[in-house]
Amino acid sequence: MDFATIVAQLNAGLILPEGIVVITLLLVLGIDLIAGKRSANTLPYVAIGGLLVSIVALYYRWDVAQPLAFFGGFNGDAMSIAFRGIIALSTAVTILLSIRYVQQSGTSLAEFIGILLTATLGAMCLSGANELVTIFISLETLSISSYLLTGYMKRDPRSNEAALKYLLIGASSSAVFLYGVSLLYGLSGGETTLNGIATGIASLESTPSLGILIALVFAIAGIAFKISAVPFHQWTPDVYEGSPTPVVAFLSVGSKAAGFALAIRLLVTAFPLVSEQWHFVFTALAILSLVLGNVVALTQTSMKRLLAYSSIAQAGFVMIGLIAGTDAGYASMIFYLLVYLFMNLGGFACVILFTLRTGTDQISEYAGLYQKDPLLTLGLSICLLSLGGIPPLAGFFGKIYLFWAGWQAGLYGLVLLGLIATVVSIYYYIRVLKMMVVKEPQEMSDAVKNYPEIRWNLPGMRPLQVGLVLSVVVTSLAGILSNPLFTFANNSVTNTSMLHSSVIQVQSHTQPIASIDANLSRD
Repeated sequence: MDFATIVAQLNAGLILPEGIVVITLLLVLGIDLIAGKRSANTLPYVAIGGLLVSIVALYYRWDVAQPLAFFGGFNGDAMSIAFRGIIALSTAVTILLSIRYVQQSGTSLAEFIGILLTATLGAMCLSGANELVTIFISLETLSISSYLLTGYMKRDPRSNEAALKYLLIGASSSAVFLYGVSLLYGLSGGETTLNGIATGIASLESTPSLGILIALVFAIAGIAFKISAVPFHQWTPDVYEGSPTPVVAFLSVGSKAAGFALAIRLLVTAFPLVSEQWHFVFTALAILSLVLGNVVALTQTSMKRLLAYSSIAQAGFVMIGLIAGTDAGYASMIFYLLVYLFMNLGGFACVILFTLRTGTDQISEYAGLYQKDPLLTLGLSICLLSLGGIPPLAGFFGKIYLFWAGWQAGLYGLVLLGLIATVVSIYYYIRVLKMMVVKEPQEMSDAVKNYPEIRWNLPGMRPLQVGLVLSVVVTSLAGILSNPLFTFANNSVTNTSMLHSSVIQVQSHTQPIASIDANLSRD
């Protein structure tokens, strides 16, 4: 093999966006080493600028003739570009939200941004990984960085406890996932690329063996942990409550998007023989996540725990698109994650702002907030109503698209359950709104009575304001002006050849899943 052939098969230009993130990470660390604390006001904007340049580079990689790089180990197709863009954008907004929070805690902002960029790099690589070693290294890069971020506030016992729980459960999840993919390697005759695995297994066995089913279950367990699906959600409430709030914001969007990207690529490419089985398993996960996430959220008194169970329920909604297995299903996942980015990060921006000013995140302490801080009340109200699916906000159109894709695929029972879960979720979101708006002046909480003067000129507060306003504006307008986002989501699926065979096969499993849903709806 000559040098030109090797270079062509490497096709390293496809990972230019990830290369820009690496260069940005090195710049942040280098500037911090040279300038020290004097660079604290500059580093966040260097990081955000690098992430935006990375998104621009993704745009120019949209329609490449050869999407495979590194001898098939990385796939830079349109679907991976969509997920990588969502992850990079979520990190950029998270940095805006974190500046004041990290500075007020007295910890290093440069190290926080460095670890966050490392997690972003792992998540972006995971979205395009097409080979077992690449998948595992990317997954561990994201996971280990997430553990460090969770325990970043070293002086806070809750942060230390959350990091320890996350580490122990996450390490177990990684071990289970690794065992599953090692079974795939063996069953396929020593193949590591996902396409090679599918070909190897299909040539050896015409019907699914017990080994393939075990590998499938173990792989799904690792994916379900990453997307916070029930019953692999145990870490989520404690980690969300104890972690620094900007870290939770990133985990709820960036890490979840990477998990769904891995789910689509791994299950569609490597498990075509057991397509019906993994659709059945994800149907069960979606039902459990929708029911438990929404029901337990009703009883929460902490805003961060409420958003934790809300995140579990939102994973259940997104899984409807995955189970549908059609062009519309995959496109609805991308569209929903894109709008979920802004409405969820907007909600966390409001929680960060309220915590910075009052030192608490208890829902009862939000009583009467509209009288002291109308902007925060408006922002949190819009984001929560959008998460609940109230028209004409972005979340309404996202859920309608998911339900429509599910209904077209014959998932009638699952869609009806999703509609009921949406109604339940509206109740606990509106409970927070009522607490902020309806309370009489004499019923105002102590935290709001002692609410400090609103000062946006404090260090780090202006970026937080920009992040909040940006999230609220996009959440408000993305529903009304959703046609470009719909087009983007649809194009990212139709331009991805990997998904075409999956859409053809969907007819073989639609009937069994539809009958399961019909039985559920009758029960």
